[in-house]
Amino acid sequence: MQKPFDGRRIWFVGIGGAGLSGYALLAHAWGGEVAGWDRVDTPYLANVRAAGIDVELSDEPVVREGWETVVSSAFRGVEGRSRAELLAELVSLERTIVVAGAHGKTTTTGMIAFALDRLGDDPSFLIGAEVPQLGGNARAGSGWLVVEGDESDRTIAALRPEIGVVTNVDLDHHTTFVSRAEVEALFDEWLAHVPKVVRGEELEPADVELALPGEHNRRNAAAALAALELAGYDRAAASGPLADFRGAGRRFEQRAANGVRVVDDYAHNPAKVAATLAAARELAPHRVLVLFQPHLYSRTRHLARELAAALAAADVACVTEIYPAREQPVEGVTGKLVVDALSEVRPGMVVGWAPELEDGVRFLLERVRPGDLVLTLGAGDVDRAAALLAERLA
Repeated sequence: MQKPFDGRRIWFVGIGGAGLSGYALLAHAWGGEVAGWDRVDTPYLANVRAAGIDVELSDEPVVREGWETVVSSAFRGVEGRSRAELLAELVSLERTIVVAGAHGKTTTTGMIAFALDRLGDDPSFLIGAEVPQLGGNARAGSGWLVVEGDESDRTIAALRPEIGVVTNVDLDHHTTFVSRAEVEALFDEWLAHVPKVVRGEELEPADVELALPGEHNRRNAAAALAALELAGYDRAAASGPLADFRGAGRRFEQRAANGVRVVDDYAHNPAKVAATLAAARELAPHRVLVLFQPHLYSRTRHLARELAAALAAADVACVTEIYPAREQPVEGVTGKLVVDALSEVRPGMVVGWAPELEDGVRFLLERVRPGDLVLTLGAGDVDRAAALLAERLA
């Protein structure tokens, strides 16, 4: 039986990322000859190599001559198709559910894929993080295709799924949008081309049992259930699997060490930080201590005070230097903007400024006590701190 990518040779530049690693796995499973390059080894490459996909590691981007090239947005100077173009092609090939929105995309996508899997659909999926219960961040099945859509560069507008989900709307990408209204307009334009639509902000939190704490996860579950109903599944039957869903990587990922609970989460904007802190309080710890790594100069410059207001819900907070990702430094913009704002928002709060992650770990270790919960928050490499904290506490 012919597969969609039979006869194609596809080279992925940035194959070790959460996104392209999944695209590579799907293209390979659908018949393509697939290989790729990345600068460093990443956890996502374990599944890529296990599938028999060749990976080349070196300091500078490599393009293989004669192959179709797909390039991660992190390597903008390299010629080739964008990830968004390939995603639009994948969506056009299958019955697809696309999940978009400012917050909760990965968890909601994981919930839908997990429920479909438990319901016997054998879904294909592309998720922005590892989902241990599904064996990774991507898989090619025979049922629905479930993927995340991205508004950060407006590429969501090119996707034409059967079901579109917008979990919520917020101004989170300040280099792309000037206002929340502009974000809303993009989603409205996209959904006008989608036959079946779920708007998460119009839903009440689902009255179902969840393993994941937090009002935000109850709202994610409501959006997932609405999408599953549109896909033809009974709500009661679809609710059952959600009670067993344990979450995606770096989404309230928990570990315990010596009487202290360490939770790592991808939260990197004010709404996500506030939601994660609220979820932590539901577990009734003695205190909540936070190590926060700001993400992007643009976001920190625009939202330092809002980030501080969210962090003020903790008992102790420590802020590191900004994780730049794709951005260049901006004069006068550092993580200390958040520290200074936090001192103004909540005078007297124990607040630390630790540019290096290791210093932030040391700051919290000197203050943590049994019964406390420690959160490591951010979209960069702050997960290294979670591992260090758990190791040193043990």
